[in-house]
This record gives sequence, C-alpha cells and structure tokens, in this order.
Amino acid sequence: MVSRILVTGSADGLGRAAAASLLSAGHDVVVHARNRERAAGLDALVTRGAHLVVGDFTDRDAVRRIAAELNDAKPLDAVIHNAGVWSGPAVMPVNIIAPYLLTALLRGPRRLVYLSSGSHFGGRPALAGVDWRGESAGSYSDSKLFVTTLAAAVARLRPGVLSNAVDPGWVPTKMGGPHAPDDLELGRQTQEWLASSDEPQALTTGGYWYHRQRQQPHRAVHDEAFQDNLLRTLTEEVGTVL
Repeated sequence: MVSRILVTGSADGLGRAAAASLLSAGHDVVVHARNRERAAGLDALVTRGAHLVVGDFTDRDAVRRIAAELNDAKPLDAVIHNAGVWSGPAVMPVNIIAPYLLTALLRGPRRLVYLSSGSHFGGRPALAGVDWRGESAGSYSDSKLFVTTLAAAVARLRPGVLSNAVDPGWVPTKMGGPHAPDDLELGRQTQEWLASSDEPQALTTGGYWYHRQRQQPHRAVHDEAFQDNLLRTLTEEVGTVL
C-alpha cells in the first residue's frame, strides 16, 4: 500500500537515506530541510516526486507553520521524526520540542516513529531545570530519553496510533562520524519498516527497536508517572496540548 510519509531532517544522513528508499519503494514522501540552502540538496528527491517542507526546528513558530502547511495538504499516514542534533543549544528544541509540537499539531498520521539512541540509557529522568528553549547546551542523552518516553506515552494515550522509538545504531553520518561502527543501511531500515510495512511486528506499538528487534529501554520510559510529568511540562512550555 502506498503511504504518505514525512521524514524530518532528511537533507542528509539517515533521514535522506530513509526518504530516498521510501521514494524508491513507491511511497509519497515529504522531505524536510531546516533552510533553503539545505533544501537545495534535496532537489534530486524532489525531481523524483518528493514534496518539500522547509523550517528551522529551533524556531517553534516555524514548526507550527510546517504543521499548518501539512494539515492543509493531503493527509499524512506516517511521520519519521528523524531530525536531531548532537550538541549545542539546539539539542532540546530540535530533539524533543519539535517532535512534541508536530505530534500535537499534525492531523491524521496513524504511524509515528521517533529516532532514539542508545545514549538515552544515560539520560536522567528529571525535568527540573531543563533548558527547553535552547539558551544553553542541553544533554543529548536526556533529550533522547525524553523523546523515547514521548513515543511510549503516545502509544499509551492514542490507542489508534502506532507509536515506536528506534535506535538506529552508531552509524557513519555527519553526526556519527566517519568511523562509526554500525551499518548505515541497517540504521535506516527499521524506521522505514515501522512507517510503511504491513508485517505483523511492524503493526505493534509502544516499542523501542534496534535493527528490527524490540529491546528493553530505560526503565523510566514506561513509567506512566514520568510520561505524564513530561507531557505536562511540554504542554506548559509550548502552550499546546498533546
């Protein structure tokens, strides 16, 4: 079945690889870049039929504009929340605020895939003092724990939606570096599979996946009290209820 799938952060790395593969498989793909300069690198995919949205995920208004643009277009079937940064002030805005806002604002997607990381095991399940606005450098590990918890919370609260988190491994992208030990092809496949496959395992929800194998995440991820606290904090921060 052909699906309409948004892949955020698809100008390079895992996002671009996933978008290109989904496009080759015949899906209706929406690619995303943070600015027009980065978007120029997606011309090859756009020429092949991909649709393009542009907006900087450090800017909450830009995230809202993207959501409004997508809500006015053909409904999405799935979203791969791939965009992410490793360090610097953008960590929390890009890695957790933007996925939360898109999840809250986009109408229609029945499959949501959030890019996690093995680094989430080093995250702290503590919300006090977190710099959600990116005015200082935040912890990558914390951000990945938060987004993995968001995936589990959505799975619990939206029973009609398939919501999963994926650890793609430490792969040789611009973020991972040229000597990263994991395989880039394997790194992109699980999120594509969860976003588009009709295989029984891909139609499950609430999972944390590594190379199509369901794993046990950080114990805080399925703590409903922590999930609720995270959602409450994010709601207060951005003024939008999930």
